[in-house]
Amino acid sequence: MLRKTNENNQGTRAKARIVALDRARTFIILLVLIHHSVVNYTHFGTGDKMRWLGFDLVVLFNDSFFMACMFLISGLFVHGSLTRRGAANFLGNRAWRLGVPFLISIFVLMPVAYYPTFLRYHLPGTTDFNFSHFWWHTLTVGPWPSGPAWFLWVLLALDFVAAAVWSVAPRVVAALGWAIFALRNRPVTAFISFLIFSVVVYLPMHLIFGDTSWLEPGGYPLPIQTSRILLYAGYFLTGVGIGAVSLKAGILADNGEVVKRWPTWLAISLLFYGAILLLVYAHHNSVVDFTAPPLSWRAAYGLVFALFSAAMTFTVLAGSLRLSESKIGLLEAMRPSAYGIFLVHYIFIIWLQYAVYDYSWPAAVKAAVVFAGTLSLSWGLTVMLRKIPAVARMI
Repeated sequence: MLRKTNENNQGTRAKARIVALDRARTFIILLVLIHHSVVNYTHFGTGDKMRWLGFDLVVLFNDSFFMACMFLISGLFVHGSLTRRGAANFLGNRAWRLGVPFLISIFVLMPVAYYPTFLRYHLPGTTDFNFSHFWWHTLTVGPWPSGPAWFLWVLLALDFVAAAVWSVAPRVVAALGWAIFALRNRPVTAFISFLIFSVVVYLPMHLIFGDTSWLEPGGYPLPIQTSRILLYAGYFLTGVGIGAVSLKAGILADNGEVVKRWPTWLAISLLFYGAILLLVYAHHNSVVDFTAPPLSWRAAYGLVFALFSAAMTFTVLAGSLRLSESKIGLLEAMRPSAYGIFLVHYIFIIWLQYAVYDYSWPAAVKAAVVFAGTLSLSWGLTVMLRKIPAVARMI
C-alpha cells in the first residue's frame, strides 16, 4: 500500500520503495537467467559434456531459495491491488498478465525452445519429424513441458486463492497483516518466526515426497514440485500479509529494523548454505546408498534448506530496500523489461546451448556465451515487443 503523500520527501521515498522492490524482482529474474545458463554444465546434469563444479554450487544456491523468494515478492502488492480494483477486476488483470503469457508459452514458446533437444537426440534420417510434427506430437502425445512458465500458472492459482479469501473473509487477511506489522520493531523475532514458518511448511512435504517428485495433473503442462507446494503458497501468502497493512511503515520499511540488519541476515544465510554444502558432501562421501539416503540425512537437509530459503529471502528484500539509493546499472536498465525477459529467455537458452554443444570450449566459456547471448537477445526482443501497446500492457 504505497501511496503518494502530500509531503514531497515522503512521496519520493514511496516511489523509491517501489523501485527497490521491483529491483528485487529483477535481481531474482537475473538469477533465473544465470541458473538456466549454467545448469547444462553441472556435474549432476545430463547435458553438455563440458562441466565445472563451480556451476553446481551456483545452481544449488539458487534452487534453494530463489523461486520461493519470487512468490513472496509477487504477493506484496496483491492486497493493495484487490482494494483498488475489486476481486473481479483484479483477477481479470492477472489473467491477462499471467494467464495469456502462460498459454502463449506452452503452445508456442516452449515447443520452439525444446525443438533443439529433440534434434539432438533424433539425428537426421532417424525420424521424419519436422517442427510441425514435433509441435503436434508434443501437444497430443507428450511430453508437453511448460519450462519456466510453470511459475505463471502457480502464481495465477495463488492469486485466485488470495482473491477468494479476501472476498469471503477479509478479516483473516487483515489479521495476518496486523500480526506481521506488529513485528516491525522486533527484527530478531520476525526473522526467527519466518525461519520456523519455513520449516513447518516445507520439511514435512520434503520428508513425504522428496525433492524429485513433480505433480503434473493429467500429464498437462501444469507442473509443480510436490515438496514445495506449501512452501510457495506460504511465502506468497506471507507477501500478501506484509502488504495488507503498510509496506511503507511495516516490516519492510526502508529505514526499519529488519531492513537495517540485512548484513546480519546475509551472514546467517551463508552459514546455512555452508551447512547445505556439508550435507551434500556427506551425501556423496558417507551415504552407503546414494539414491536412498537415511531419514536423518533427509531431515537435516530439509531443515537447512528451509532455513536458508527464509534467510536469503530476508536478505534479498532487506538488502534491496537498504541499498535502494545505490546505483546498480544493470538492474536499473533491466527493470522495465524484466518480465518479458523471463517469458522469452528459455528459447535462447536452449538454442544457444545447442549451438555450442559440439565445441570443445571450457564449460565457463560456453556458459558465458549462453548467458550473454540469452540476456541480450531476450532483452532486445522484449524491447521490440513492448512497442506493441497490447503487449506493453501485458509485459
